[in-house]
Amino acid sequence: HTNAELARAQAVATAEEIGDAITGLMVGEAVEADVTRVLNELAVVIHANAKAHGFWTDGEDRNVGEMIALIHSELSEALEGYRHGNPSDDHIPEYDSLTVELADAVIRILDLAAGMQLDFAAALLAKMRYNLGRPHKHGKEF
Repeated sequence: HTNAELARAQAVATAEEIGDAITGLMVGEAVEADVTRVLNELAVVIHANAKAHGFWTDGEDRNVGEMIALIHSELSEALEGYRHGNPSDDHIPEYDSLTVELADAVIRILDLAAGMQLDFAAALLAKMRYNLGRPHKHGKEF
């Protein structure tokens, strides 16, 4: 997506407009299939890289609780970077620390999903559809 497309998506203000935006994204099975395919392909590539770097051993299960904790640690690093003025990342300086740490969290999520053979992409789209019908702040105070 271009920066203009991203800006338009971020400018969506009402639940109806959000629903229209998501419905527009999911127009037809072909687009939904493309989104699912791309996310699943990313997960496979990310998982293959994690295996190649020794994070997975064939025939051995990973500790799911540990993996979720590592996802959480990436989110904590994102918060810390943001709390400290969101400086450029040490390893990828063209991006700020918040962006890079969020990317790390997504990478860990997709690695876990691929490693456990979860249909994460389809579940993500289903959850987006489900959230369309939820009340303001999902009925919570915050």
